[in-house]
Amino acid sequence: MMGLRLLLALAYPVFAHLASARADGAWAALAMADLVLFLLLEPLLARRGWALALVALCLLGLWAISLSRYALMPLLAPPVLFIALVSWLFGRSLRRGRTPLITRIVKGLYAQAGMPMSAELHRYSRQLTLAWAALLGLLAVANLWLALSAVPSGLLHQLGHAPPWPVSDEQWSLFANVLNYGILGLFFVAEYQLRKRRFPHRPYRSAVDFVTQMARLGPRFWSQLLR
Repeated sequence: MMGLRLLLALAYPVFAHLASARADGAWAALAMADLVLFLLLEPLLARRGWALALVALCLLGLWAISLSRYALMPLLAPPVLFIALVSWLFGRSLRRGRTPLITRIVKGLYAQAGMPMSAELHRYSRQLTLAWAALLGLLAVANLWLALSAVPSGLLHQLGHAPPWPVSDEQWSLFANVLNYGILGLFFVAEYQLRKRRFPHRPYRSAVDFVTQMARLGPRFWSQLLR
C-alpha cells in the first residue's frame, strides 16, 4: 500500500500542472481523482462500501465540474490546505507540554541505534521543527496569494474581481506544483549538510541511510507521531 500511495502522491502534481498548462478540465479532474484515491486508499483496499460510494460520487462531481468554466478551480485548494496542515502539525508540536515533531523523530532514530541524544541535539531539533513550520507556513501563504491572483482560474477572477497582481494559471501551477517541492527539497539538502557538520556522530551514514533508518521506525511510530 505504501508504494501505491507514493505513486499517487507523485502523480498528483504532474496531472495538476498539465491541467493548468493546457487549461484542460479533463486533466484537472484526473488530478483531483488521484487525490481522492490517495485519501481513501486504505478503506478502498479494504473494500469498504462507503468508500466505494464516496469515490463514485466524487468522480461524478469531478466529471461535471470538468465540463464547466470552474474546471481548474478545485486545483487551487490542495497546495494551500495540505502545506498549511503540515505547517500546523509542526507548529502544534512546539506548544508547551509537547515534544517537537523533529525531536520525536530524532529520538526514535537514536533509540533505534542505541545512541544517546545530546542536549545540543535536543535544541537543534526544536529549532529545526520551528524552521520547517515557518517555511511551510510561508509557502502556504504564497500558494494562497497565487490562487487568488491566477487568471483566468483564480478565485478573485472567477468571482468577477481583478486581482491586483495577476499571474497566469501556468505561473500559479509552476509554483504550486513544481517549485514548492524544489524549495522543500533544497531546504532539506542544505539542512542535512549543516547537520552532518554539527553532529558527525549519528546513527546513519548518508542521506539514503537516513531515509532507510526512518522507514525502519515502522508504521506504528509514524501513525502515533501525528497524534
